[in-house]
Amino acid sequence: MSENGGFARHLRGRSRPSLVPVATPIVPDTQNDPHRMTAGERRASVSLAAIFALRMLGLFLVLPVFALEARRYPGGDDSALVGLAMGVYGLTQALLQIPLGMASDRWGRKPVILLGLALFALGSAIAAWAPSVQWLVAGRAIQGAGAISAAVTAFLADVTRDSVRTKAMALVGISIALMFALSLVLAPLLAAQIGLRGLFLVTLALALTGMAVVAWVVPPEPALPRPVGRGGLRQVLAHAGLLRLDFGVFVLHAVQLSMWMAVPALLVESGLAAPDHWQVYLPAVLISFLIMGGLLFRLERKGHLRLVFLVAIGLILLVQLGLLAMAQAPSLAGAALLLCLFFTGFNMLEASQPSLVSRLAPPAHRGAALGVYNTLQSLGFFVGGAGGGWLVKTQGGLGVFVACAALSALWLLIAWPMQAPAVAGPVRH
Repeated sequence: MSENGGFARHLRGRSRPSLVPVATPIVPDTQNDPHRMTAGERRASVSLAAIFALRMLGLFLVLPVFALEARRYPGGDDSALVGLAMGVYGLTQALLQIPLGMASDRWGRKPVILLGLALFALGSAIAAWAPSVQWLVAGRAIQGAGAISAAVTAFLADVTRDSVRTKAMALVGISIALMFALSLVLAPLLAAQIGLRGLFLVTLALALTGMAVVAWVVPPEPALPRPVGRGGLRQVLAHAGLLRLDFGVFVLHAVQLSMWMAVPALLVESGLAAPDHWQVYLPAVLISFLIMGGLLFRLERKGHLRLVFLVAIGLILLVQLGLLAMAQAPSLAGAALLLCLFFTGFNMLEASQPSLVSRLAPPAHRGAALGVYNTLQSLGFFVGGAGGGWLVKTQGGLGVFVACAALSALWLLIAWPMQAPAVAGPVRH
């Protein structure tokens, strides 16, 4: 008790509170190499990445087969209703990311994460029981209400130092990308055996497993100051550097979902049957991890994070231009190369952007800042899916790639003035 009390007094005496969990202080073994994670940081990073992975696998397992399987339900002949059941998850996510992020600032990360996983489990149970598409809409909406991304990423920022933050966030990004690739392989196989109801039961089990990880594996929360008053959201929304990152994550995920409205057709035109698309996706994702691991962290150590960030946005733009050219003359090898470049840029941005948000945001309002960030991410999913579908219907794949290229170019212009914050130092924006 005296040890914890002394640590709390130490926190009150500092102008910038330490981001160290009480039970796992970050010390000695990083004195020679500040870019090496401590045992406590590794435990926190792996366990929190596991929570993301379990939740996202539950989500991704349903997506590749949902539109086809939902047709078997009463009301499944209404494509608009099926589309609502598919997309309502992102809408409720967007509505609740900020409130739950701010709640985690005030009442703690773990209670909010457990509440969110409980809602995701409840929504999964309702969707597994659903006798009609209307009930699937309700189940998916409740799943989305478990909007814990802001709380989890804020927790990860709380328990890692600036010098290893991007590496920790990269573990989360890698876990999400791996779950996406795994779902492309597993979803059709599982759906054939257990159907959509069975898949939702799997998501229920994954959510309950995530709750167990929070309760028994994730380390204790650090002793951080709680926000006073209601000015946190205003402060976050007035920060130019944070707003650039919010716009960036919106574009990144709008482009990602819009692309996937057109890329599968492009692969089919290139001669690869739809059930075999994973043969392109999986190697592209794995190779992108190797490229990211070899470049991102090494260049960040040398102070080149801004350069990496801008190059990654440039890669997203280059891929859209390449897909635009390929829409005229499809090529399987060309498509595979472009997707590898896309995943490389995407994974670098997925690792660096939340890291930058957590470093730019005031510690007491980190949950609010990441709530806004994840809200824009969810809106990007919603706009990308709806807008991409509309563009495919009215303009074809060509229209999708033109729109994605224009958005990526605008993002590059807006991101250009941004400077990466100094590690554990003053923030510039």
